[in-house]
Amino acid sequence: MPAPELTKSELRQDQQAELDGAFERARKALAIIETYDQARVDRLCQAVAWAVSNRKTFTELVAMGIAESGLGDPESRMNKRMKIRGVLRDALRQKSVGIIEELPEKGIVKYGKPAGIVACIVPTTNPDLTPAGNAIYAIKARDVVIFSPHPRARKTSFETVRLMRDALEREGAPADILQCLTKVNIPMSQALMARADLVVATGGQPMVRAAYSSGTPAYGVGAGNATMIVDETANIEEAARNTRLSKTSDYGSGCSADGNLIIQEGIFDAMLAQLVKEGGYLASEPEKALLRKAMWDDEGHRLADTVAIAPQKLAAAAGFEIPADRKFIIVHGDGIGKAHPYSGEKLTTLLAVYKYGSFDQALNMMRAIYEVGGKGHSCGIYSFDQSHIHQLALAAPVSRIMVRQPQSKANAGAFNNGMPMTSSLGCGTWGGNIVSENVHLKHYMNTTWVSLPIKEDRPSDEELFGPFYDPQLEAA
Repeated sequence: MPAPELTKSELRQDQQAELDGAFERARKALAIIETYDQARVDRLCQAVAWAVSNRKTFTELVAMGIAESGLGDPESRMNKRMKIRGVLRDALRQKSVGIIEELPEKGIVKYGKPAGIVACIVPTTNPDLTPAGNAIYAIKARDVVIFSPHPRARKTSFETVRLMRDALEREGAPADILQCLTKVNIPMSQALMARADLVVATGGQPMVRAAYSSGTPAYGVGAGNATMIVDETANIEEAARNTRLSKTSDYGSGCSADGNLIIQEGIFDAMLAQLVKEGGYLASEPEKALLRKAMWDDEGHRLADTVAIAPQKLAAAAGFEIPADRKFIIVHGDGIGKAHPYSGEKLTTLLAVYKYGSFDQALNMMRAIYEVGGKGHSCGIYSFDQSHIHQLALAAPVSRIMVRQPQSKANAGAFNNGMPMTSSLGCGTWGGNIVSENVHLKHYMNTTWVSLPIKEDRPSDEELFGPFYDPQLEAA
């Protein structure tokens, strides 16, 4: 159901004043940044990226974000500063001012133009990474951004934006190229989205739906339920290690974190043993029942208290203990479907494993899992069988497939794959999104196509219609 249209009277007076002021300042900053040349915006991108991604500062932001929200793992979240470097790398390697692409054979010249005022919705799990990544791409495109932080991590997002604003000022650019709201709640976020030129919404599905209902062009993301197929050709040690890296990254808070493994029956026991060797704890059937009760209510709704927490805390919430050295919990999948919550998105340090016989069965199980949730997001495979990789690519209703890679570290771009670096993963029409790719620089820009005349490129009717062409009908 579309979000109701908001009017000024639905905001508190102080909220309306903050929002009006932010837009007034944003318009003034936009008038300045849109005059900058390529070298100027590239330098600004470098300045804001360094301001928040140097080790000392990012360590402080990570500690602040975890203390404020109560979510996440300090050690693995530190790795997200490498994502900021990746976004900067991708941004610096592309043109965004003036002529950005030429296609002489088609007589086409493309010019980059700012999208304008961008409303960026920040999730609680990435209060530092999301503002930084969005700021780099937006500045590169000569946009300005107003950030709407998640209430649970607003101080961390505000501090991240403050550091980047200081960097802009040191470079003689308007600090108001980047702003962060302070009095934010759902109505204010909706009002922000309704007034902006573009929305980039990273967060829960209600907020993404609100973005699409705002009347403003929007890029949103879909829910994840990352699923990996492990076939008989897999390197079991590699697959288990990557699963652990993906499942434990920031305590499984990312929607790319591995949620389900579909393992070929011939290697199932060996793979399970290797997962335990990597730090997994295999829950007993009674423990699995306790976990289910702790993680979902009687109607199957996910309980927030068990999202993105250490496996020891997850076990304690369910009423049992696990050793201190265990890094994630494993349960045997008890079926696939809406009545089986373990086959859905988990967003914590819990992994479900399933056994398959034929590869066709694996594909059917994969399809069934995405009917539960996560359609459009991502899946992957550990295999050296090219036919299996090809079959999965043809069958999977997802926007990205990782081959022999940890999902949560690869989907959004990595230094050892070619995926565009981002913190926003479009999930196509499967996930209710307009794009089925990683949201990156091109999505922050308008593009003007200039067309020059070329030699006529008109195939004959015989070439166009092939066996259907009838010269007698054309002559009639």
